[in-house]
Amino acid sequence: MQFNIQVISPKIRRVTFANGPVNVVGADTIAELSDIIDVLSTDTQVQVVIFDSATPGYFYNHADLSQFDRLLSQHTTDGTPLFIDVATRLASAPFVSIASIRGRTRGGGDELTLAFDLRYASREQAIFSQPEVGTGLLPGGGAGDRLPSLVGRDRALEILLTSADYDAATAEHFGWVTRALPDADLDRFVESTAARVAAFDADAVRGVKSIVNRASLPPQGNIRDSWAAFTTSATWPGFQARGAVFANIFAEIGVEEVERNLGHYLA
Repeated sequence: MQFNIQVISPKIRRVTFANGPVNVVGADTIAELSDIIDVLSTDTQVQVVIFDSATPGYFYNHADLSQFDRLLSQHTTDGTPLFIDVATRLASAPFVSIASIRGRTRGGGDELTLAFDLRYASREQAIFSQPEVGTGLLPGGGAGDRLPSLVGRDRALEILLTSADYDAATAEHFGWVTRALPDADLDRFVESTAARVAAFDADAVRGVKSIVNRASLPPQGNIRDSWAAFTTSATWPGFQARGAVFANIFAEIGVEEVERNLGHYLA
């Protein structure tokens, strides 16, 4: 099990992710998260869910390449890629989702994070990246669809084209995250925000989320098209070639060092 669910109060849950050492997101991660969303969505008491990580230095990281083929092959009964289904259900869930972000949040992990309703980041510890182009891939889990409405076209292009690491202050300035806070204040702020929202009328909370979603979320068809393009890009020679290069870099330098400074090594 990679997730732990804690009952904070009758209306508040905490979902903690731990897939050490670097919190990669694999097919098993997505399957387990899908089940958790189902459980939380059918619990009529749940009004706010805090998502955090128990792995130092990492929130939700990029895809687990050892499970890449399985991740691409996961689908719901209607043919929707399970990753897309999970992110879509997160964004449209009857509860308010709050990300409490400490550490690196990259690739598919960032695409899941973009589906949360509110994203609060540790100013000292949070780092964000969409490294797909740097690895010869296209982003397929929603980054190309959600980022432009949050940060604007030019900043979305910069994020995606450079595959660089961004600190929390820049992410806040761009609109990538809701707010960046001093690390010492992050937990208190997230918990007080969750308690405040949970104290309000459930119909009003869910209703306003539905209104904002209607005005701001990308069409489901666009996200599915992005996933199809991502799947195709996984067959491109450039991805295969860069994958071989990175296998050598990991072997020579070490996984932990490369993961800590992935933006540097992509360049």
